[in-house]
Amino acid sequence: MKAITTKELVKRFGGLVAVDSVSLDIEEGELFGMLGPNGAGKTTLAKVLSTLIRPTSGYAEVWGNDVMRKQDEVRRCIGIVFQDPALDDQLTGRENLDFHARMYGMSTLLRKRRIDEVLELVDLTEKADIRLEAYSGGMQRRLEIARGLMHHPKVLFLDEPTLGLDVQTRRHIWEYIEELNRKEGVTVFLMTHYMEEADYLCDRIAIIDDGKIIALDTPQNLKHMVGADVVSIETDGREGLANLLRGFNWVEWLNEQNGVIDISVKDGHTRIPEIVLAAHEAGIKVKSINLREPDLEAVFLKFTGRKIREEEGDSRQQMRRMVRSFRMRR
Repeated sequence: MKAITTKELVKRFGGLVAVDSVSLDIEEGELFGMLGPNGAGKTTLAKVLSTLIRPTSGYAEVWGNDVMRKQDEVRRCIGIVFQDPALDDQLTGRENLDFHARMYGMSTLLRKRRIDEVLELVDLTEKADIRLEAYSGGMQRRLEIARGLMHHPKVLFLDEPTLGLDVQTRRHIWEYIEELNRKEGVTVFLMTHYMEEADYLCDRIAIIDDGKIIALDTPQNLKHMVGADVVSIETDGREGLANLLRGFNWVEWLNEQNGVIDISVKDGHTRIPEIVLAAHEAGIKVKSINLREPDLEAVFLKFTGRKIREEEGDSRQQMRRMVRSFRMRR
């Protein structure tokens, strides 16, 4: 069974098209990522799929249930963790979960057993009877995930689950998401603007921009679309280097933004001396030059001509080191 299917799905708000003819097939048990900047349409799409808002046109179903005609059936088979907290900080962790379970009509025996299960899954058993006001941000996000799992959903929507968390806490959330996908067998629909998060966690990724799906494949295949190294050059601000680089036939594509020039080239390390020499001959000072293998940022840049802006204050280098250490442990 397909966990989620959409066909030419559209959601408009007046003249704004927030979701633009989106067609998707997401498999049962898949950890599927929706990657895009803030305002790209990720949350709107999730709200349509979870029956919180009605689509303007097109078709969508979740676990075989039409989101327009079988809203109650859809709601029974999904869990949701949206960006904005929806917990009561005057209740304990256990009380928050109990309240949610009662809303779903779970019996007393099932309720108690399931609360213990999900608390253990997110490593909050020892904190279960403490008021939420004493929880850290990471603990609250973990409890939100636990709450979304209380009623054994078939599909779990996670909207920016690590937004605003420090790198170490974000890493732990990744572990819990992987664990729930493996142990619970739940299909995960992950919405994020963190490229490393999508790259590490997801079986497949749809890249969305301005409401449109611009690319969809496995992380590795998406990066193969770039097919070359990415060289980033920061100069002293003088113009002209971008035009010079466009004249080299080995430059596959070029983007200039905020004083940084990104180019895609094969065997990038062999081209760096030529880049520096071209800048020197033009009287342009190179402040820094960096080489990286293709990543999802390069994919987004290739298709849109701009970068996904990371949250202010986030440390991309820390994130990349964390991802490398995770992969070494796998």
